[in-house]
Parts: sequence; structure tokens; C-alpha cells
Amino acid sequence: MNGADDILRPSVAAGRGDCPALLCDGRVLSFDELDRLANRFGNAFLAAGIERQQPVLFLLDDGPELVAAYLGAMRAGLVSVALNTRLAVKDLAHALNDSGATLLLAEPALLGLVAESGAAIRVWPADQLDEILAGASDELASAEMAPEDTALWMYTSGTTGQPKAAVHVHGSLALGERHVRENLGVGPGDRIFSTSKLFFAYPLGHCLIGGLRAGATLVLHRGWPDAAAAAEVIERERPAVVLSVPSLYRLLLNTPLSGGFRGVRCYVSAGERLPEELCRRWMAETGRPLYEGIGATEALFLFIANTPAATRPGACGRPLPWAEARLLASDGSAITAPDTAGDLWVRMPSLFRRYHNRPENTAAALVDGWWKSGDVFTVDAEGWWRPQGRSDDMIKVSGQWVSPGEVEEVALTVPGVADAVAVGQSNADGLIRLMLYAVAEPGQNETALEARVVEALRGKLAIYKCPRTVRFLETIPRTATGKVQRFKLREG
Repeated sequence: MNGADDILRPSVAAGRGDCPALLCDGRVLSFDELDRLANRFGNAFLAAGIERQQPVLFLLDDGPELVAAYLGAMRAGLVSVALNTRLAVKDLAHALNDSGATLLLAEPALLGLVAESGAAIRVWPADQLDEILAGASDELASAEMAPEDTALWMYTSGTTGQPKAAVHVHGSLALGERHVRENLGVGPGDRIFSTSKLFFAYPLGHCLIGGLRAGATLVLHRGWPDAAAAAEVIERERPAVVLSVPSLYRLLLNTPLSGGFRGVRCYVSAGERLPEELCRRWMAETGRPLYEGIGATEALFLFIANTPAATRPGACGRPLPWAEARLLASDGSAITAPDTAGDLWVRMPSLFRRYHNRPENTAAALVDGWWKSGDVFTVDAEGWWRPQGRSDDMIKVSGQWVSPGEVEEVALTVPGVADAVAVGQSNADGLIRLMLYAVAEPGQNETALEARVVEALRGKLAIYKCPRTVRFLETIPRTATGKVQRFKLREG
């Protein structure tokens, strides 16, 4: 078997080779053309001396080159590793050195960053790929891989330390089609667009892997996606399914939504908690469903999600058929009582097999086939799963646990608040007190806005859950993957 074949060959074998696989800046690549371009990349990697199961790194923007190179490496029996194009120098240096890779494909604009990292690695600039591929054949016999052979790595965001490479195998990839096809209704000819870049697990799993396997056409956008760019792509390309994140859905609601938004069959939200108020507003404005879900770098695909058959705004959803989920208390005992917070553990076929070069981290995270996600959830009496935040983000105030997400969701309902994050900080007596950091929308009077936020919190939350102070910032500190760096806020 071969994971690249699992992704591309269903369409080719079904006689849909001339159907569009990729749309990017006016360029269209059919499945046959993508298949041949992947072969050329695979042959070029082998000619460059990359050996079976060695990693090839990609520091590339979304485009046909990234998709073809990614699939070509897997087809050649190598390991595909897409890196975040917004990594800090130290994180890029870590990934380049930790991987042991000998070849990196990079955007010309990022070559200075690569040089600054100090890593000794051969670099193929993206603007020279035509010359590099000039002599490479477009025919390649797929490397025969065992299901447990490595297909790809994905580096974690590094919110709890240095990024770790989660190792995924060829036998896992076929699963990517199920949510896309069975729940989102994606089939041949449908267009699917993700505002998140392909180096994230969310679009990699459900677009590059699941979407292509289902015969869909991937709509790709070069450049970092903002609300204006996302709106332009949706209006121009009219995708059937759009994947995005809550922060961008919120920004889009502050812009006039064109008719193209109502032409989308459904929207998907993942990456961070989707506030109920935001979900309902989006569906009211577009007239289309918005399905929240949760996945992870370590799982590759969503494991809890809302679907057309079962949807509830404000809830993350229910475990999908291919995934098992359970809640455990800190002592390891199972939590069965409704609305009781516990650590989320997940078991599914696509779980990563290990962290590269991190046996201790692997042993702590993977236990008897179950993965400790680091997320805290509750399950209500009707079986709806609701995120409470990361286990290391939960705040104990006056002896009672507080979910920062619950506080943030209320704060974000206040008009004039663009972003909000709650953390626990020690006061002069060493006691933990809640602090809310917020970003005001342009033109807001912060003193008046703080009063409205405090009023909203006290009207909807128990008093011990209400921050005594709101501190305004220009921006909330985040990692290169967009996750909040709460430790920086805790430090004041």
C-alpha cells in the first residue's frame, strides 16, 4: 500500500483523472496532472539521494507545489513534513535540527530565516523548482509501504515547550475521507476551501487527505488569510464546504457578507472553542449550518464534532463513529456523572504512533492505545461534549475550578470586544485571582467598555468566576499556529 495512492488513485481509477483536483490563483490542475507532478517530485527527491523513510521538509505557501511535493515524497517512501511558514527563528532551528532532514523546500522570502537558523541543510527555493524538476520523469512506481510505515510528521504548536513531531503512518490516511464524505457530504466535483493553511492538521487531514480522496477540488489561497482575502476567495470560487476558525468567522461578521456565503453548503469550525453566540450569529447571517468539532495534530482528523444528524450550538458535538472518547479524573478513575469536568482521552485509528525522538513524552501521552489530549471536557445528560479549556489552563479560585473558556465566551458577547483571554495570576498574598485581558475594537472607550464587560460577567456567571479587573492590550500573544500564549499573560 501507499498513502499517496490512497489519496489520489480513487479518482484516477474511477475515470475522473481529467477532473480538477486543485484551483489556485486561476491555475487548475486535474487529478492526472497532480498525479504526474507528484511523480516528478518523488523522482527528484530520490535522485537527490533522500532514502526511504527519511523526512523531507516543506516551508512552502499553499499551492500546487506543496500538495504535489507532499504527495510525491510519500509515494517515494519518504516522510512528508510541512512546517509553519510563520515559525520564529528558534522554532524553525529546532525543527530543522530535530528532524535530521537533509532537504528543505522553501519560499524565497523565507530563505533569510532559514539562514538565520544556522541549520546545515540543503535548500531548494520554490522559485527554482521548475529547473530542479526539469529532468524528473512523471512516471514513478509507488513504494510499497506497510500500514505502520511512517507517512508524515506534524510538529505541535509548542505551547507547553519545544514543538514535538507527531509521527503518522500510511495505514491511517484513508480514514480522512469519512468525516468529509459521510458528514459534510463532499463528493466528486465539490469545491472545498480552508482558510487555515495546509501545515495545520485541520486542513491537511480534511482537505489534502480527505478532500482529495473523496474526489473534491481543493481551493488554495496563497498568502496569510485575513477576512478580506477569505471573502474574496469564497465569492470567486463558490466552494461547497468552508473550513475556518472562530476568530476569522468573528472578523467576517464585521464585514458585509456577499451572496457567495449563502451559496456554501456548510461551514466547519475547529482550532479553538466556538462561542454559542458566534455560532448562532453566523448561521443567522448566512442561512447555512456551522458545525463545530475538535481534532489535534496527534489525531490528524476530527474526533468529536457536530454533524447534520446531530447539532447543538455551544457544544463541540459528540464522538464520531471512528473515535472513542472518555473522561478521567486526576486519579485515573472514570468520570460518568453529567456535567463533571475531566481530562479527555481519545482512541482512534489515526492517532500518532509516537513523538519523534521523544520516548518520555510518548509514554506520558499514549497509554494502552489511548491518547491524553490535554483538554478538559464535560458531557451533559444528553451526551453533548463541551470543552472547558486545556488542563494546564484551568484556574482554581477560592477552592473552585474555573474554565477560562466560560469567562471568555461571556466577554466576547459584549459589543466592542474583539478578543478576550482569562488567566489566573497570583496576588501579593500568593492567592490566585482571575484576570481578563481583552482587545477593544477601534474607537472604543476602554473605561466604558470595561464597565460593560464586568456587568455582563456578573450577570451571567457565579461571582467567583468573575474577574475583578479587565486589562486591555493591543493584541493577545499567540504562537505561530494562532494558539494563545497564556503563560505570557500570567507573567503580567
